Amino acid sequence: MVPNTLQPLFWDTNLATFQPSAHPDCTIFRILEYGDDPAVAWLRENFPAPEIHRVIRTERRLSAKSATFWALVYGIPKAEVAALA
Repeated sequence: MVPNTLQPLFWDTNLATFQPSAHPDCTIFRILEYGDDPAVAWLRENFPAPEIHRVIRTERRLSAKSATFWALVYGIPKAEVAALA
């Protein structure tokens, strides 16, 4: 369940029925791209680091700025980040 404080990140989603674990790529992408510190803390509590790494590596919709930042935070080489290819 996504807390109501994250509603602005999921503007097109009914949070009452949304299951983040059923849509990990979308959930992780939106928080990495648009989230603040509390949103990222929630993300880290609800998704394992390898899954977050996978999305950073494969999600082409991440902006170059976000992709670069998260690659640095998680120690992922830029060459392995799809959004920076």
